[in-house]
Amino acid sequence: MRIGLDYRAATAAPGSGPARQVLALERALRRRPDTETVLFTEAPLDHPHRAIAVAADLPAAPPAPGLRRRWRFEAGFLPSALRAQQVDVYIATAEGGLPVWRKPAAVRQVLLLHDLFRLTLRRPRSSPWRALASRLIDEAAIGHSIASADAIWTPSRYTTAECGRLYPAHAHKLYVLPDALAPLPAAAERSRLSRPLPPRYWLLVGTREPRKNADLFLRAWLDARRQHYDTPDLVVVGSPADVPAELQRLNGVHWFEQVGDEELARLYLDAERLWQPSYAEGFGLPVLEALAAGTPVAVAEGGALEEVAPGDMPRFDPHDRPQLAELMIRLSRESVVGNAEQRRAFAQRFAPNAYAARVGALLDELLKTRKK
Repeated sequence: MRIGLDYRAATAAPGSGPARQVLALERALRRRPDTETVLFTEAPLDHPHRAIAVAADLPAAPPAPGLRRRWRFEAGFLPSALRAQQVDVYIATAEGGLPVWRKPAAVRQVLLLHDLFRLTLRRPRSSPWRALASRLIDEAAIGHSIASADAIWTPSRYTTAECGRLYPAHAHKLYVLPDALAPLPAAAERSRLSRPLPPRYWLLVGTREPRKNADLFLRAWLDARRQHYDTPDLVVVGSPADVPAELQRLNGVHWFEQVGDEELARLYLDAERLWQPSYAEGFGLPVLEALAAGTPVAVAEGGALEEVAPGDMPRFDPHDRPQLAELMIRLSRESVVGNAEQRRAFAQRFAPNAYAARVGALLDELLKTRKK
């Protein structure tokens, strides 16, 4: 059997979260017996991925707008490339990305759908007309892939429920494939970090999008700090530019930008607790990365984050600033529940072996329905 995999995320942004999941899926597919994995991407002529993938040409000049590029790949390149490579199953990984037309009839199609926030959340810093145009384009692209997919794999029950709510006619295609947790690299020495760490700190990872809720979280932390002097410092992996100006230079907040894997491992390992305050999250990989380091977490209620944290870890309303500040004050005084080994064991449920087994089971289910 030949399985085609959409490799564009790994080519365009190899260190990103989507790319890491594409690489994890590639590793899982290559472990499957009697299976050949064929990668499909777009890249400039001098890109190294052209040696390992079937690639559409991407000129070295400034790239075309996203919609034009996607049309060129998904309508112009992909259908004939799938036919030429005699692919049996094709897995799209770009919140869409299945062939727009002329798809070979025998190819089974899988959509890896992380979330639907492009359809359900308001777009930040965008004019009303641009936001409307982007939403209509996303609705068309995502809706096409959901309609044409034989199976839709989502990372959480939360995303599955959202997809079923928005596209009830296709709810029977939905299956949960939790994201893979890659093994943590060896942690960098403190002396090699880009800036020194405070002796005691909490950790926040990710500030780029409004749904990460960094604004409210920082304000709640500031409230707690004013009421209780022993509230730990805060280390934030992200950019100060993602929050309002009055929150960018708070005393006790330490910003880390462009963090490498070894440096991030050190931040997880030494943190007293990871906080994940997102009010909308398709999965929540930083929570599992912290747990894999043995570090306790506190997560927002009401989304996928509740699925990736042990039941004894604190939860909070991501919209209730006073409640969050009270929880911070309480946790700064209390000892941590459970032990590091229990947290590491919980994270192993999402390790590569478990992920590969789930991918295999989903492929078996897909091929079984083909025979009916």
